[in-house]
Amino acid sequence: MMTTPTAPLLEHIATLHVYVGPPQEVGETPSGRRRIIPILGGNVSGPLLNGTILPGGADFQSIRSPTYTDIQARYVIETTEGHRVYVENTGIRTCSAEDTAKLARGEAVDPARVYFRTYPRFETAAPELACLQEQLFVGTGARYPDHVELNFYRVG
Repeated sequence: MMTTPTAPLLEHIATLHVYVGPPQEVGETPSGRRRIIPILGGNVSGPLLNGTILPGGADFQSIRSPTYTDIQARYVIETTEGHRVYVENTGIRTCSAEDTAKLARGEAVDPARVYFRTYPRFETAAPELACLQEQLFVGTGARYPDHVELNFYRVG
C-alpha cells in the first residue's frame, strides 16, 4: 500500500538585512514601472548561513499595477568562512495602492499590511553548502526605508 507524502515543513535557515540605495527609475515600460534598486551590503545570520552581503547587487522591480510588484534581486553573500554564495531571489509584493505608493517613495509601511514572498535560488562552489543547490527554499520579506529584511526557509 502506498502512503501519501506528508505536507512539507519549513526550517528557518537565515535572516538577511539587505541595505539599499535610492532607486534608479527607468519609467513606464510595457512590463510596468521599471526600477533598479542598488544593494549596498548587509548581513546574514542563521542556523545555515552567516556572513555579509557584498555591495554591488541590485533589485530589479517592475510595478505592474497599483497593488502588485514583481521583484528579482541578485547579489552575493560572503559567509564567515569566506565562501561566496550567489543569490537570485524572485518574488512578489502585493498591498493596497496607497501602501505601494508609500513603498515606492521609500516611506515606512507596516509589514503586516504587505504580502511579500520570494523563492531564493543559490549557487556556490563550497561543497559544504551544496544543500543550497539541491533543495527548495522560500522567503518572506519586509521593506523598510533603508533596508529589506528577508527570512529564508528550507522546504522539508
